[in-house]
Amino acid sequence: MKQVLYFLLLISCTKTIAQETVSNQKKNNNPIFKGWYADPEGIIFDKTYWVYPTFSARYEDQVFMDAFSSKDLTNWTKHPRIIDTSAVKWAKKAMWAPSIIKNKNKYFLFFGANDIQSDNEIGGIGVAVASKPEGPFKDYLGKPLVDKFYNGAQPIDQFVFRDKDGQHYLIYGGWRHCNIAKLKPDFTGFIPFEDKTVFKEITPENYVEGPFMFIRNNKYYFMWSEGGWTGPDYCVAYAIADSPMGPFKRIGKILEQDFKIANGAGHNSVIKKTDSDQYFIVYHRRPLTETDGNSRETCIEEMHFDENGFIKPVVITNEGVKANVIK
Repeated sequence: MKQVLYFLLLISCTKTIAQETVSNQKKNNNPIFKGWYADPEGIIFDKTYWVYPTFSARYEDQVFMDAFSSKDLTNWTKHPRIIDTSAVKWAKKAMWAPSIIKNKNKYFLFFGANDIQSDNEIGGIGVAVASKPEGPFKDYLGKPLVDKFYNGAQPIDQFVFRDKDGQHYLIYGGWRHCNIAKLKPDFTGFIPFEDKTVFKEITPENYVEGPFMFIRNNKYYFMWSEGGWTGPDYCVAYAIADSPMGPFKRIGKILEQDFKIANGAGHNSVIKKTDSDQYFIVYHRRPLTETDGNSRETCIEEMHFDENGFIKPVVITNEGVKANVIK
């Protein structure tokens, strides 16, 4: 009898420990999905969260992009190869930093390709189009939208921004320079500014790459990455202005490495939950166990503001965010 009771007690304890283990596993939602993915853009389409990242690998292997969707920010579905170089004849490698926007019932995916180092090379920022957010995406222009260096900005790290009046802007740039340009309504080119220039530089102090912009309380929040993407000091800083043209005066860092969690935290985007003042920052980071620059994973944290509208420093975590359904 004692042996039976002992056996039942052992089963009960084992079950309890197993349940606790599963429970603890569920609490850790970062990274949000498996695999090496970087430069994530987060967005909401039809009450569904979407994340479009760079496939983080050798440049020669970066010939496609995947996307991920979720109803609650914690359970993600992978949509493989939403675009690849077979659909973009001029793109050969280094497909980077997707930025997506819905316009007139079509989904437009802006991306960088080929990592050009001069105006003599083929590549730059391209545009692809699809009828669904999961693609498949096809080349929209048959050539890059931006294929030259303007104001010193390498044509990479593109972000499409829709202003309050419906005007779309392309904000982009590597090599420590950032440009803004007015997009035509059909995204086939650009509309010159009043002074006849097409690309205006809006580079803030310490800018390196990875621009992102959003509006809150009629203020324009401009975010970017600083430091080197392969190093531990990669981070995110921001500025606030009254116009998408700036001027943007650097306020400070709001996302950086934590020696207990991960390093290389940067290249972010922001998701604003529909019909609320709840914001999430989507970013990549490198696990402490990894030394390869391409070993980057995508994570999400909640982002908060103080009473004056300044962004509070974001604490990077393994827990990430809790399930959050859009109603």
